[in-house]
Amino acid sequence: MSCVIPVRYEGKPCYDIHLEQDFSKLSGLLRELGYQKERKVCILTDTNVAPLYLDEVKKILQEHFLLCTSHVIPAGEAYKNTDTVGSAYEHLIREGFDRKDLLVALGGGVVGDLTGFTAATYLRGIDFVQIPTTLLSQVDSSIGGKTGVDFMQYKNMVGAFYMPRLVYMNLSVLATLPRRQFLSGMGEILKHGQIKDASYFDWTAEAYEAILAKQPEALEKMIAESCIIKRDVVERDPKEEGERALLNFGHTVGHAIEKLSDFHLLHGECVALGMVAAAYLSCKYGSYGEEDFERLVKVLSLYQLPVRLQQPGFSPEEILAVTRLDKKMESGKIKFILLEKPGNAYITRKLKEDEILDGIRYLFP
Repeated sequence: MSCVIPVRYEGKPCYDIHLEQDFSKLSGLLRELGYQKERKVCILTDTNVAPLYLDEVKKILQEHFLLCTSHVIPAGEAYKNTDTVGSAYEHLIREGFDRKDLLVALGGGVVGDLTGFTAATYLRGIDFVQIPTTLLSQVDSSIGGKTGVDFMQYKNMVGAFYMPRLVYMNLSVLATLPRRQFLSGMGEILKHGQIKDASYFDWTAEAYEAILAKQPEALEKMIAESCIIKRDVVERDPKEEGERALLNFGHTVGHAIEKLSDFHLLHGECVALGMVAAAYLSCKYGSYGEEDFERLVKVLSLYQLPVRLQQPGFSPEEILAVTRLDKKMESGKIKFILLEKPGNAYITRKLKEDEILDGIRYLFP
């Protein structure tokens, strides 16, 4: 099984997303992109992924590049910061990397975002390739050219739009992905269906047994569909000046919960909670139906994602306060994503803080 999804940027072909079952085609694809034998490549990965896949990917790349080196960072959101970027700069400088060399992001969303930002800023720009190894990064962060790091308590506050040359997904790596991480990725997948494709959301509900069993055909269909949804939105609005903001459904409240939990709750888990709050508001203050809301909660629960906060150690008011720090604020107003109906999301700046607080309070049983 193999699938290629082309991505355009500002109307022109930019990069391809390859869905494969192993790493065997990686070297050939880089050769097709014009990377010559005399160039250098650095694999940036973390302490979780390195023991699993670094040697295998390194062996493939060593056959094609003059020098293949690696830089392993500590795993976890806590290390997605400018200090870690600085350590990557130092490694590249010591190894003599120039603008014609290549970075490879081998890992989940933290590794992908951090590698992309390093690539965007080292020597004012060096090529990079995404090899996402988590479900979440395969369907979300590896696509669309958003790169960045956290700064102090502010998530993704420092970053750049910078496109990869290639996104290479080896779907077989999902076999080693811990179950909780896999389920976290489902948060973004179910979000895609709610904002853009109700029939896709319905399929994920019907196929949940095959998906949870990680059946290859179901995984490829699901990941391809999610990639296409995100690809289409990003192509129409590459720098989040309009429609791309719809991808933030569930994220305003979700990011606040993620921060207040000190990242003990995973990103997809927090997005699920944020979706419940946003869907509740869509139902109470808009046209989203009660049956649609109940179905969303049911499907999130099928995938064992949280729909309520159990003894979180922080209050609804604290969540609201953190949303005010969100980078998606505009002129002091929180830009919120709501649902008109399944598959149809919209942006509003009209929600009052007490109304948003109403949605957050719903999460507290």
